[in-house]
Amino acid sequence: MTRQLISSGSQFEHDIGYSRAVVDGEWIFVSGTTGFNYGTMTISDNLLEQTDQCLKNIQSALKQAGADFADVVRVMYIVPDAARFPDCWPVLRKYLGAVRPAATMISAGLSDPRMQIEIQVTARKRVP
Repeated sequence: MTRQLISSGSQFEHDIGYSRAVVDGEWIFVSGTTGFNYGTMTISDNLLEQTDQCLKNIQSALKQAGADFADVVRVMYIVPDAARFPDCWPVLRKYLGAVRPAATMISAGLSDPRMQIEIQVTARKRVP
């Protein structure tokens, strides 16, 4: 069984010492992912734009792992302001509505005050 480490190229991964995702056999564990555009290391101040960017970042990691959102079995949302979470729902449905993974939402502070949402997923590659 091989283990594959996936990086987005984010400086955070280097500085902190983690991978964007780890593939272990059929399983894919995507780290908590924020709305930073890792190409420019910029982040929008708009919650919905951050949510969309989070999911684009996750989608990129899943593709590198040979998977897609259809393979996601669990998702965790972390938001500093729980009252704002419903604002994200249309964007979340766009990416995960058909998949309907097991989900948890936690309200907690994030490492940078510009971050308004962090999303973590677990996926399992479907075996043909």
